[in-house]
Amino acid sequence: MPYATNHDLPPSVRNHLPAHAQDIFREAFNSAYESHGGEADVEERSFRIAWAALKRAGYVKQGDHWVRD
Repeated sequence: MPYATNHDLPPSVRNHLPAHAQDIFREAFNSAYESHGGEADVEERSFRIAWAALKRAGYVKQGDHWVRD
């Protein structure tokens, strides 16, 4: 399901990403969800695409949180 705001993101995402990274994640997830809407694994695929978008934007995981590299 697409997310209207960052507050709607799952806690596992919201609690580990800074605000700007949440924006990137949400936008990538929503775009992927729209693009792959008819597929059986749309949610899983959208999450993978959103995490990849964060990495392309220069975010890396340090401990439990993501920071800009």
